[in-house]
Amino acid sequence: MADHATNTAAQAEAGRSYWQANLRLIIICLVIWALCSFGFGILLRPMLSGIAVGGSDLGFWFAQQGSILVFLALIFFYAWRMNKLDREYGVDEE
Repeated sequence: MADHATNTAAQAEAGRSYWQANLRLIIICLVIWALCSFGFGILLRPMLSGIAVGGSDLGFWFAQQGSILVFLALIFFYAWRMNKLDREYGVDEE
């Protein structure tokens, strides 16, 4: 009976640390996405107006193209990192 309680407590701790790592990854990805889309595209656009990219300023580029490309890169990064995290905690699908 004591082994079962110890095993259950260890599984609960592993589950908590897995979700803590998962939430940390989500928060990091959301902060990067918000910085690139809202920060560079809207708030920091006047500071980025002197840098030319593709015939327009960098702030406009981030508002129109850059935030979408960053979002796509974050999707692939999140999938790669979650697969690695799943393997580390033994909850992968394979």
